[in-house]
Amino acid sequence: MPKSITAAVQREIGAPPVIETLTIAEPQEDEVRIALAAVGVCHTDMVMRDGHVPIPQPVVLGHEGAGIVDAIGPGVTGLAVGDKVVLSFDSCGHCPSCDDHEPAYCHNWFPLNFGGGRQDGSTALTDEAGKPVHSHIFGQSSFASHAIAHSRNVVKVEADVPLEILGPLGCGIQTGAGSVLNVLKPRRGSSMAVIGTGAVGLSAIMAAGIAGVETVVAIDLKADRLALARQLGATHSFKADEGSVAEFATAAGCTAGFDYIIDTTGIPAVCNAAISSLGPRGELALVGAYPPGMNVEAEASFLMSGGRVVRGVVEGGADPQTFIPELIEHYLAGRFPFDRLIEYFAFDDIAEAISAGESGKVVKPVLRFNA
Repeated sequence: MPKSITAAVQREIGAPPVIETLTIAEPQEDEVRIALAAVGVCHTDMVMRDGHVPIPQPVVLGHEGAGIVDAIGPGVTGLAVGDKVVLSFDSCGHCPSCDDHEPAYCHNWFPLNFGGGRQDGSTALTDEAGKPVHSHIFGQSSFASHAIAHSRNVVKVEADVPLEILGPLGCGIQTGAGSVLNVLKPRRGSSMAVIGTGAVGLSAIMAAGIAGVETVVAIDLKADRLALARQLGATHSFKADEGSVAEFATAAGCTAGFDYIIDTTGIPAVCNAAISSLGPRGELALVGAYPPGMNVEAEASFLMSGGRVVRGVVEGGADPQTFIPELIEHYLAGRFPFDRLIEYFAFDDIAEAISAGESGKVVKPVLRFNA
């Protein structure tokens, strides 16, 4: 039967979310319904809120959910009511990328994750007036006490780890760590600069330690973030307004340039400066939320002559079904203390949590239900 839930509804572009009572439908074919324990607040939620990615209104955002399965639709296998799960992005499961186990580059990525409903156009949510509210953002819409997700983007969690910390593994933390471990796959003893030390950048710094990177340079404007980066594995840290990326490379002993750079800022000038700071065979991973129409500029001979690479990265190039359990294992072994990035808020305080994340006061706000 349909179920009454609490959700944060955005009714127009740029508007703050409003807590409302909605009705969520029963799961359809290959869907499950999850009772959320917690959900992370991600910068991409703000990008969607402000219309930089066009999504329909009204809508429930949220895409870093974790909780317990409370209903199963027809055709679902491998999941049962009562299972602990982490929710990640959706994918079609049958395009060339999905067939190659690269769901982050699914050919149907945009409609599945930003379309605001199922592929047939239906939504799982209605408001108290009986009008539809868009759902299935990133295959979940988890700024709510309950969410409907496709079984593909539901990751069963076997380890005895508190669910309240696990939601951010579904996007931001997966993105940073995966950019290192899945995409760049750095050589042991190499050098890496991470520009921007939010949740994505700090996750990349922790992953660089796992990968055996010797010189890990954190670059940011915030001194407190740089201090945390040093605690989490950065060997050097620099305030971005006190020099150039090239100067930071020299100061860190990378006189030929960095072997790897991860940009999380999405700022064109920063990206272009990063390119010119790559050493021979150096690679730049573009991980930030880049505005439409932004151009990255590089001298072709500089790229060619040194075998340098500029690559885009989505969701850390991860297959969540295998990568999220891998990150949990790193956490349990003490190699990946991502819980140090988290600060909790009650779900009703979602506006405060969003503000804390946007201001930089909190690295990774996480909303808890029944807190």
